[in-house]
Amino acid sequence: MQSYQEFLDLSVGFPQDGFEVIDDELYFHDLNLMEMIETYGTPLRFTYLPIVSKKIQQAKILFQTAILKNDYRGSYKYCYCTKSSHFKHIVEEALKNDIHLETSSAFDMPMIDSLERAGTVTKDITVICNGFKTYQYKQYIVDMIHDGYTNIIPVLDNKEEFNLYDDEIELDEPCALGIRIASEEQPDSQFYTSRLGIRSEDVIDFYNSKIAANPNFKVKLLHFFINSGISDTPYYWNELEKYVTLYCKFKKVNPELDTLDIGGGMPFKDSLEHNFDYEYMVNEIVNRIKQICAHHEVMEPDIITEFGKYTVAEASGILYKVLGRKQQNDREKWFMIDGSFITNLPDVWALNQKYILLPINNWDFEYEKVNLGGITCDGQDYYSQEAHMDSIFMPKTRKVQYLGFFHTGAYQDVLSGYGGIHHCLLPSPKHVLIRRNRDETFNFEVFGEEQNSKQVMKLLGYQ
Repeated sequence: MQSYQEFLDLSVGFPQDGFEVIDDELYFHDLNLMEMIETYGTPLRFTYLPIVSKKIQQAKILFQTAILKNDYRGSYKYCYCTKSSHFKHIVEEALKNDIHLETSSAFDMPMIDSLERAGTVTKDITVICNGFKTYQYKQYIVDMIHDGYTNIIPVLDNKEEFNLYDDEIELDEPCALGIRIASEEQPDSQFYTSRLGIRSEDVIDFYNSKIAANPNFKVKLLHFFINSGISDTPYYWNELEKYVTLYCKFKKVNPELDTLDIGGGMPFKDSLEHNFDYEYMVNEIVNRIKQICAHHEVMEPDIITEFGKYTVAEASGILYKVLGRKQQNDREKWFMIDGSFITNLPDVWALNQKYILLPINNWDFEYEKVNLGGITCDGQDYYSQEAHMDSIFMPKTRKVQYLGFFHTGAYQDVLSGYGGIHHCLLPSPKHVLIRRNRDETFNFEVFGEEQNSKQVMKLLGYQ
């Protein structure tokens, strides 16, 4: 019978970019994962920070290439969507690449202020302030604008939001605003229209009645967000055309408008069969915007993207040990891991998200069909299929088995409640950060130790 490695090669093609097997053990971007396990144990969450910069640079090159190829007259600006991972090490790595930020809640603002005081950013950084805003969020925006942040752009989510800015913002130069369009949801959604944003048919009337004659403000940016992200589907292209057309109509009424914020990120590699054509999609987006603007005889807008998952997902993974094997009936074999999907990878449980799953060792053994079980007492704490097939296969051996989920860097830490208590009181795993030294050797830093019982008891009020 084939070895696991032969089976994977025939199924999807292996090795692949970022993954290779050396001496029967898996390496991730040259990282010896078994060595990491032997050093730090399992469960182990890790983040390889150079991937963040790599993804940003790839996207910037794609857009700049498309702009040149299409003779597009607008510029491109990459904004990192902070909600995908607010951690300092992630944001600082992203900011090494001459990018800007997109925020979604009140506490984003003191985070940016902290980065400015540390010298990581300057007060001319572009900050796109999205989301339905609490009073505190709006007040932080006002305070930072008055404190000299020259490119903070509050994006109006509703008509009432403007009232506080109108009452409190006083500047020598007009404050730049954005308006978010309430986009139509996907055909399979329970709703027709997003709960966020202002109805598209109301945007121009709202501008004319509330903002146009106000000398303290100018609407510079039109923003839309498509939940499905950038995808080569009739739905996506139809929505893009609709909102670029609205931009053109709005531009004729409001000459100050010069920027289109394309919400909805590019997909990350969540399967070994992932074959998304990034170059085609970016070129097609730029080309279609140009063609629509030419049809309406309007200058092409500067383009902003807000990439979160795309930026950080592929930088991280989590490694487990198989604690036990259970044959529950004639067909179902379980590998019980030393962690939980519900607590460590909540998108698996909540959204049926799939990640790249691979064994760390024993690649030369035959393979068998298994299910993976977490160690909470919840019936939903399992993983039973890959993105590209209906089953999971692992090496067939009685030896100690380790396995890893890869490209898990977006949202999972925060959704897991980093530093908090978790279902069945399972501890947060140890988290290791990895950087490259100038001589290309690796630098390891323990960002967070595995949670201990005293920390959990204190959170619960027992200490």
